[in-house]
Amino acid sequence: MKRSPFDPDFENLPETLPIFPLSGVLLLPGGRLPLNVFEPRYLAMAQDAIASDRLIGMVQPVEDPEDGAESPPPHKAAASVYEVGCAGRITAFSETEDGRLLITLSGLARFRVIEELDLKDGYRRVRADWSRWREDLQAAEITTGGIDRPRLLQALRGYFANTGLSGDWDAIEETPDERLITSLAMICPFEPSEKQALLEANDLFERARTMTAIMEMSTLSGGETGSGDLRH
Repeated sequence: MKRSPFDPDFENLPETLPIFPLSGVLLLPGGRLPLNVFEPRYLAMAQDAIASDRLIGMVQPVEDPEDGAESPPPHKAAASVYEVGCAGRITAFSETEDGRLLITLSGLARFRVIEELDLKDGYRRVRADWSRWREDLQAAEITTGGIDRPRLLQALRGYFANTGLSGDWDAIEETPDERLITSLAMICPFEPSEKQALLEANDLFERARTMTAIMEMSTLSGGETGSGDLRH
């Protein structure tokens, strides 16, 4: 992953981070995620981020609260989220005439949710621990090797055929390993738990193995996976 000169150093990553919970939506370090923001709470979050360090944490909700569960106080959010998310920096935004913000998040580094804080203008915030993922901010070159690319591409062909997706195979063949794996992990309609497994993979090679296994299992079962809605 090539570092931007505008990215913060590891020591300057914030302790408090706003989070954007979206099921089935994955952001990885080095990836780019476009978002169409229109809900008042997320507009407030985006505007606050633009005015400060431009960082937003993408996380997935674990599940809806069980029926009959005790209601949380009004200053706290109801649905729990996965412990690990990925922070992105707003690298582009534009306003629309109907009051929306179109933003692009560039994946920066993963974080662990230590605790959730009180809501601010309706949006959620957490105390974040970045310590396990210092490497996400390093601009080291990933050397080719260790990834079974032929098996990955074979699994991808089967997965695309099974799900009715299509791709530019010439471009796919020419895409470097890191960019290919990051892009596929983010855009393929894997289940939320599968997306989370890809996010939490230790490195590129584990992520490639995990994604290959997911696609092979999906093809064998003939099952379809869900998709995420990026409108919020």
